[in-house]
Amino acid sequence: MVFSNLVFLFGFLPMVLFCYYMMRIELKNYILLIASLVFYAWGEPKYIFLMIVSILINYVFGLLIDTNRTKLIRKKTFLICAIISNLLILGFFKYAQFLVDNINQLFNLHITIEEFPLPIGISFFTFQALSYIIDVYRHDTKVQRNLTSLALYIALFPQLIAGPIVRYNSINEQLEKRQITLDKFTDGIQRFIIGLSKKVLLANAFGEIADTVFATNTTELSVATAWIGVLAYSLQIYFDFSGYSDMAIGLGKMFGFDFPENFNYPYIARSVSEFWRRWHISLSTWFRDYVYIPLGGNRKGAVRTIVNLLIVWTLTGFWHGASWTFMAWGFYFGLLIVVERLGFSKVLAKAYRPLQHIYLLLVVMIGWVFFRADNFAYSFDYIQVLFGLGGDQLMNGTTIIFLNDYWIIFVLGIIFSMPIAKYLKVSLSSTLSETNKNRIRPIYSIVMPFVYMSLLGIVMISLVNSTYNPFIYFRF
Repeated sequence: MVFSNLVFLFGFLPMVLFCYYMMRIELKNYILLIASLVFYAWGEPKYIFLMIVSILINYVFGLLIDTNRTKLIRKKTFLICAIISNLLILGFFKYAQFLVDNINQLFNLHITIEEFPLPIGISFFTFQALSYIIDVYRHDTKVQRNLTSLALYIALFPQLIAGPIVRYNSINEQLEKRQITLDKFTDGIQRFIIGLSKKVLLANAFGEIADTVFATNTTELSVATAWIGVLAYSLQIYFDFSGYSDMAIGLGKMFGFDFPENFNYPYIARSVSEFWRRWHISLSTWFRDYVYIPLGGNRKGAVRTIVNLLIVWTLTGFWHGASWTFMAWGFYFGLLIVVERLGFSKVLAKAYRPLQHIYLLLVVMIGWVFFRADNFAYSFDYIQVLFGLGGDQLMNGTTIIFLNDYWIIFVLGIIFSMPIAKYLKVSLSSTLSETNKNRIRPIYSIVMPFVYMSLLGIVMISLVNSTYNPFIYFRF
């Protein structure tokens, strides 16, 4: 089940909200946990046992680590066992087939294993569980002795299948006691509608364009069509994923939780390093805190820093999917960050500001080609077309069709990928007098609910009239 599904919007969510707010405060966590397990079991009921096993493993190992906090060898042994257990679960379901395929190809073998559908959100809830275990080991958080509370942390449905990756120590107090107010609930509804609109009205439209272009043989693409395709995919993945994060944060607020922000207008960045401080923030900080820093970070010399960065970014790519193209995508960004660290960032900082943005957008869109394409051959052929290296036409009939039919979507996508509304709001707030603000507030309070309800109505019409509603990060 996804948040942009009509069953979720008109069945599951209203029912859960009703039960949640009708129950006494001491029963609210039980309602949320049951709802989360039902939500997870909706698409593939048998995987609910996998979720329960993950919860029990991390609950037991958390207690063992805490019980042996003064016995360093035992404590470390239990940590290693917990990490291996979590990674084995993730590895078996996500990477086993990839490993077998590569062994067969390398040694000319014919090993076969049964293919299992990938459990939704397994990368996200595994990383959340690992952060809990590691933080207990480091004494950065107290062990959770209440099984229901830990289960809710791992399985909580708003951020279960696509994040943000929430650290246990950021919501441990909220698991026991959280503030629920009308203003917070209202903010949650508004944030959810914004995210839903980004997903359905923008991401889906860009997805149809990207799917069409990337399904075309590169010999039939013109240079302009190739750029239209990669631009469409760049905007699709942003509105798809950031929209889902907005919906998760909004749902969290409806139930009294405050989840961390996951996106901060990444396409306005002027360097790759800045881009990754703005894109999928919870994943970037997870790898920084639990992989990069433990490897030594930048504390062991320039060479070790470069090696650590390349390891972390290759693993980041591998986290996204069991494919060499994903690892190449991660290594590619690691290499760019290394180049910036070695001095290019200083050169970049002196460049004309628009050139900085052009550089960032260019390297990111090239990276998205590897992320979107199914294999290296198509990726390299596609990049050749982008730069006209294969004698391709500049434009063709397909290009004209896309420009005629979708130009308004691209304009809206570019506008909403930048903080223009946020900038205007801040500017008005700083320039208007308090008297004028007081005059505007009543108008704003009347107009904005109408705007949100109109957006929701348009989304509903779109969902009813279209069967195209993919979600990119479902496969991660």
